[in-house]
Amino acid sequence: MKLRDQMPELNGATEWLNGEVTKAELIGEKPTLIHFWSISCHLCKEAMPQINEFRDNYKDKLNVVAVHMPRSEKDLNVDEIKQIAAEHDITQPIYIDSELKLNDAFENQYVPAYYVFDKEGKLRHFQAGGSGMKMLEKRVNRVLAENEQAE
Repeated sequence: MKLRDQMPELNGATEWLNGEVTKAELIGEKPTLIHFWSISCHLCKEAMPQINEFRDNYKDKLNVVAVHMPRSEKDLNVDEIKQIAAEHDITQPIYIDSELKLNDAFENQYVPAYYVFDKEGKLRHFQAGGSGMKMLEKRVNRVLAENEQAE
């Protein structure tokens, strides 16, 4: 995906945990952070407390959606995904992408990976890897500030 690209439809999930959301529900009111993670990804688990902080601190201003992207056959166990999601307090909707449909739509190759969309659903920031949470926070805050000015 390139900056300013439109958010893909959230179709093709093998399963949803913590409720299902659609692109139409995410666009219009507030920006959205979509993060790709995997149960076999150590960096993903390390970053999860900060993602949960975004979710909790900005709950009225920001949508947060998790996408579980398997990296191997072992990552396809839904019970294990549920267990690890619970251990890491992932209460936001989780799109389980066992067939890599959303991954392909995003042209994503990384976990963890973070996509920040403005309220119109345009990609404003992409970041991959475990570092740079300060940069992610800065970008999220910029999109939130723009959203507030527009209201």
